[in-house]
Amino acid sequence: MAEVLPSTPVEFLKGVGPKRSDALVSELGIRTCMDLLLHLPFRYEDRSQFHRIADIQSEHTAVQMLGVITQAKEVRGARGSRLIAVFDDGESTLELQWFRGAQWILRNLPVQKEVVIYGKPNLYKGKWNIAHPEVELLAHYETRKGDGLHPVYSSTEKLGRHGLHSQGLAKLIRNVAAEIAPALTETLPERVLREMKLVGRADALRKVHQPATPAEAEQAQTRLRFEELFLLQLTLLQHKKTVTQDLPGVRFEEVGEAFNAFYHERLPFELTDAQKRVLREIRSDLNTGWHMNRLLQGDVGSGKTVVALLTALLAKDNGYQAAIMAPTEILAQQHLEGLREMLGPMDVRVELLTGSVKGATRKTILEDLKAGDIDILVGTHALIEPTVVFDRLGLAVIDEQHRFGVAQRAKLWKKAKVAPHILVMTATPIPRTLAMTAYGDLDASILDELPPGRKPIQTVHRTDAARLGVFQFLEDQIAEGRQIYLVYPLIEESATLDHKDLMDGYESIVRRFPPPQYQVAIVHGRMKPEDKTWEMDRFAKGQAQILVATTVIEVGVNVPNASVMVIESAERFGLSQLHQLRGRVGRGASQSYCILMSSSDLGNDARRRLETMCRTNDGFEIAEVDMELRGPGDVMGTQQSGVPDLKVADLVRDRPLLTSARYLAQSVLEDDPDLGRPEHDALREALETALKARSNWVRIS
Repeated sequence: MAEVLPSTPVEFLKGVGPKRSDALVSELGIRTCMDLLLHLPFRYEDRSQFHRIADIQSEHTAVQMLGVITQAKEVRGARGSRLIAVFDDGESTLELQWFRGAQWILRNLPVQKEVVIYGKPNLYKGKWNIAHPEVELLAHYETRKGDGLHPVYSSTEKLGRHGLHSQGLAKLIRNVAAEIAPALTETLPERVLREMKLVGRADALRKVHQPATPAEAEQAQTRLRFEELFLLQLTLLQHKKTVTQDLPGVRFEEVGEAFNAFYHERLPFELTDAQKRVLREIRSDLNTGWHMNRLLQGDVGSGKTVVALLTALLAKDNGYQAAIMAPTEILAQQHLEGLREMLGPMDVRVELLTGSVKGATRKTILEDLKAGDIDILVGTHALIEPTVVFDRLGLAVIDEQHRFGVAQRAKLWKKAKVAPHILVMTATPIPRTLAMTAYGDLDASILDELPPGRKPIQTVHRTDAARLGVFQFLEDQIAEGRQIYLVYPLIEESATLDHKDLMDGYESIVRRFPPPQYQVAIVHGRMKPEDKTWEMDRFAKGQAQILVATTVIEVGVNVPNASVMVIESAERFGLSQLHQLRGRVGRGASQSYCILMSSSDLGNDARRRLETMCRTNDGFEIAEVDMELRGPGDVMGTQQSGVPDLKVADLVRDRPLLTSARYLAQSVLEDDPDLGRPEHDALREALETALKARSNWVRIS
């Protein structure tokens, strides 16, 4: 047989072949021997102890026993065939059973030979049996026993049908590790190994699959997780340099008339220290001659729009135009109204371009934009249409950027002769670990202060038993001149989900708050746009005291007089949604409240979500808990998640390792930006190999 190398396809390994190879690719993405080595155990079992059949006392604990399988036969029944075998430990016997793959197992079962079996016992009619035990020849067990730690690998039913259950994978991986691990080249620089106190690569890949102790297993896993995160951070930092320092940007040297007039005469409030800090960071970027690529994070109400406007005024002062792209028409319209209100009579022209802008109005906007007569163009994805031509686009602001695809954003960049400066804004707090990965090629700024006069929102959790008290509180708030949001998860009653629906809720609210004393508006996603706008306007103008809605109001609704957010069936919402909905209130100077209504029967995750909401208003703390509960991919959203593929590391578990990887990757690249030195040859090769295997590591954020 030819020499086995890390790049050797698994198909050519002894005992694999085309069918098993196809299963490994389709089920686990394992194509090469290196992929196989990086399929790490998800836990280890202590196999140092042997038990006797007579000692079995519990169905909950797996046992390991030594003995002989004396007989085995296939039994056919109405539900298919099963395999039954008799295991004898020298003193007693018990039955072993397999309900799948009976014929294959029967052909390979070592009958009348000393074996080690492992599995969970079941008690049936007063006798113990074990279903689907692991069976291994004693001779094999003794050759790889170590100190009794046995690796357990994730597998699937399809792989199991091909004999590649955990035990089958373990055997295959042991053989590969024995052949190629000792000859593997060290990839990490010596100073990184020393600073992180890491074991060598070959040592780690050998010991992770056959550790002598739990400490040795942890040491090996840590090394491999760190290496993956380190390579990822090198990729992101190199890409960041490509789209900033290596990409020429227009230089905004002038702080001119528009910026100064707005800052000194039109600002409605004193900027927070956080806003001033972020503006300094942005101005520094704009004056380097490099391309700005900055992420601006800030909770709802933290003042991102003012920062975006001041940046756009810097563009105008330097002879350039700015574009602000929002994901929905409601949010784009809100930006337009907010910008025009703040600018007042200033000589700054702001226009709106969405799918609803048609005819002569659209034609005029497009002509004036091309002529350079529009300073700031606000819009939706309509901004990237081919007919939209800027005279001198110098700044592109992307709001709630995770709702846009990579290709959509790239089309906006191409509307400028020189790549425009990019300011990406999000009110969805991003956990620090995700910011260092999904947005690792952007510089990050955080608005972590609320404007003066804003009071933290008080959040409480109530069950149906407290509903009458909640209604009385709402009545008191309305009597004080305040307005109320009531949000429901569904539009119509569901036979499968036992929680309040919007239409039922609307009827009960109207009964409790009847006209003409009270006016109740209703908004949901199935309404015609004009009806939705009419109802929203009624609420925004104070003509309706209560707005009953679905999550259509999650983004883009700004009514400062609304002081109470009631979320029905709150246990059905994710943390990110709950936080976004809560952000609809607390926009005025009055004390605001968020009431989370739920059933009294809550699961652990739902209870933790509601407790987190009641405990803190900090969006970043909420985002961290959200990521722990849901995982990074779900937090970012599946379609444009931006979360890089990771084989061995985990962004939730390995946060400290990620921070260290980022710091050390920066340090290495400062000394050797292109990894061109001889001591980095192996590292550069490992990076190239990783990029071929994981294409989304270099995707534009």
